Amino acid sequence: MLYRLDADAGAIGDTFGARVGDDPWTGGHVAPGSFAPVITIGREFIAGPMAAGQPKRMLPRLWGVPPPPSAPDAARPVLSVRNPDSPFWVGNLRNPEFRCLVPATAFMEWGSGTDREGKRIQHWFACTDQPLFAFAGVWKDSEVPGFALLTCEANAELKRVGRDTMPVILPPHSGAHELWLRASWDRANELLQPYSSSLMRELATSAATAVR
Repeated sequence: MLYRLDADAGAIGDTFGARVGDDPWTGGHVAPGSFAPVITIGREFIAGPMAAGQPKRMLPRLWGVPPPPSAPDAARPVLSVRNPDSPFWVGNLRNPEFRCLVPATAFMEWGSGTDREGKRIQHWFACTDQPLFAFAGVWKDSEVPGFALLTCEANAELKRVGRDTMPVILPPHSGAHELWLRASWDRANELLQPYSSSLMRELATSAATAVR
């Protein structure tokens, strides 16, 4: 998966009601292992006890967190959360300070097939009801703090291109954002639902010569 965030820091802050400080983001492509803005109520580095009413802040985070010691490839970062009940994630997800909004304007998923030349097919999607939306994310402390995206069962549009899962896209209202960032886990995990296919559109389909 890849995604785009074609909005600058000021527009992101206005949309999500977050303090942006001197964040230099001007918009563009986001790939695994690169920095991108996330919105959190946590501290900039090591998380601690959450202060009531702490404002939302936009901070740079690396997409991908170091894998657990048992992972077969210790050099490959973890980009998504497929099982929120995993011991690797459970502590962070139950602490609201580690949850974050990951702003985006479009995302790409690999299709299940190939074109006539045997190249993998990219499918880019956007939301029709919110040009700038938020994925549900979670971050972890490490030498360089990183984040991962929550996933859920794919909707009909993503299943059409051969996907079993999709990133969790939050509804377009501040109540959902506040719920993800501040609520107890038994309430926040109710947001882990497929986004409606009727509110999504495919922007483009293209072949790629290599997996990024």
